[in-house]
Amino acid sequence: MASRLVYNAGNAGENHSLSWRRRGMTFYFVVAMTVLNHIAYKGSKMLVSLYAIDFGGTPFEVGILFSLYSIFSLFIAVHVGRWSDRVGPRRLMLIGCFGLGAGLLLPYCWPRMGVLYVSATAIGALYIFFTVAAQHLIGASGSGHARTKNFGVYSLGVGITSLCAPPLTGFAIDHYGHQATYALLALLPVAPLAFLLLYRKAMPHHTPSPQPKGQREKDLLRNVSLRRALIAAGIIETGGELYNFYMPIYGHSLGLSASRIGLIIGGYGLAILLARVVMPVLVRRTSEETVLFVSLALTAATCVLFPFVADPLMLAAISFVFGLGLGCCGPLSMIITYNRAPEGRAGEAMGWRQTFNKFIEVVMPLLFGTLGTAFGLGPAFWLNAAFLGSGAALMKADASARRRSSV
Repeated sequence: MASRLVYNAGNAGENHSLSWRRRGMTFYFVVAMTVLNHIAYKGSKMLVSLYAIDFGGTPFEVGILFSLYSIFSLFIAVHVGRWSDRVGPRRLMLIGCFGLGAGLLLPYCWPRMGVLYVSATAIGALYIFFTVAAQHLIGASGSGHARTKNFGVYSLGVGITSLCAPPLTGFAIDHYGHQATYALLALLPVAPLAFLLLYRKAMPHHTPSPQPKGQREKDLLRNVSLRRALIAAGIIETGGELYNFYMPIYGHSLGLSASRIGLIIGGYGLAILLARVVMPVLVRRTSEETVLFVSLALTAATCVLFPFVADPLMLAAISFVFGLGLGCCGPLSMIITYNRAPEGRAGEAMGWRQTFNKFIEVVMPLLFGTLGTAFGLGPAFWLNAAFLGSGAALMKADASARRRSSV
């Protein structure tokens, strides 16, 4: 079953205007809930890295922890999208908020290395429910240019979390310790959870509608242009995931405090935010594929430099430039995937994009954790640069093909 989200108003005379008012109110509430939850989620990934190192964990063990964030959501992302169609997004968002908070409380209650594995698994498996459902609501809150604008604002909200989460988490670790920081992060999903429980009327009603028969999920992968978009999405996810994975480890190896590491990653988050502000202007002047090609080329070039830098200020500067490139990549990947999806199957295509991303989040930390343990961090950064460079080449070819087709 597919679904339709309906914003009902009180009486018939108020139906149209109040419907749009509620739709806008729901949109901003969803963005606010996403910001709070995502600060907790991203903060936990930095926290688990540093806490595992404090317990004596190796880069390989940190890689396992990062992979556990994604291993279950890899298999259920497409199905979660279908469940959202069937039962509506509100219930799934409740599951995601509760799971995020509960997963964060586990290391606070039982501060052991083994519990970090359970916490990472629980957070990753349950937070995907909130993410998929929230994006479903964002798409339903407008159409045409309004929908594009809404996804842009949503991406800015996610960008704010990249700016805020690392320095806040680093500050909390330095002043209160790893265990207490888990409890502080667990407070953030409480407000979204309370809103979803207490203000049910602010959420749209769910109305199921029949889905066309004879369509299988794997059929979408036969679409060559869509498959190339999904491969690019996976490469982009590799770049961001490995930066978040390796930067705490690299900073710790240089003797930097958690606060300094957090500020460096926070500068990277600020760059992501700035890039997403200017991205629509760049796209209007060229195309999505061209901007994505340049962005990936920039990230590949800067990634090569990381192992040669030990000064915190230079490290922050390179991270900032890296963030400028990567900041455009995520939203552009969503737009390109959506545009290349067959009519009526855009949501399913976005589910496949999540599946590709989660596969990367599972495999790459394990692969690069092993590489870092065996050969040091330098080769890992350089291999990441090679992946990003291959994505740039892919998008350059697509940009050229688009220019030829428009002549």
